[in-house]
Amino acid sequence: MDSPTIPLISRRDALIAGAATATAAAVSSSAPAEAAAPQAAAAAGPRAKLSLNVNGQAHSLELDTRTTLLDALREHLHLSGTKKGCDHGQCGACTVIADGRRINSCLTLAVMHDGGQVTTIEGLGTPQNMHPLQAAFVRHDGYQCGYCTPGQICSAVAVLDEIKRGVPSHVSADLTARPLLSAEELRERMSGNICRCGAYSNIVDAITEVAGSRT
Repeated sequence: MDSPTIPLISRRDALIAGAATATAAAVSSSAPAEAAAPQAAAAAGPRAKLSLNVNGQAHSLELDTRTTLLDALREHLHLSGTKKGCDHGQCGACTVIADGRRINSCLTLAVMHDGGQVTTIEGLGTPQNMHPLQAAFVRHDGYQCGYCTPGQICSAVAVLDEIKRGVPSHVSADLTARPLLSAEELRERMSGNICRCGAYSNIVDAITEVAGSRT
């Protein structure tokens, strides 16, 4: 029985055929991509105009309503001192002071603070004119890698203000008395700020120094 004849094809013809197939596939796939473009634009979500006063400077923004305050500060206002750590409100690296209260900026939307006052680490001091807590962190070596430090310092500033206003914590023995400036109080109040380098004792020393100078 005769074997079937197998057509021969040269390497050159095979390359030409492959290129033609790839071109056809690219052309056919461009139509779905073009059709998907309006859908992607629609999925971007609604936008809103808002104003923020950050570190004493007014800013007018137009943002996707899903933009967090953290991303607004970092990506739109280019204030990169506020750090994105866990992005779940567990590490405290993104702590800022909003309208006098410390918050995790990764857990709140920028539009929720329209017209509000926000203070970041950049607004507390500069290398030439440091905030007392910034200077104390340097003196007591209250940081190692420094990634959590902006959040630690913003939180510490708010902690001292809370104590001054008589706001109790979970370890305050008397809810009607002014909280004590004890290491136990400071550790409890700073417990939402995680330092993976383990500089906790130095951080407490730095805050204690500044707290003592203000009593």
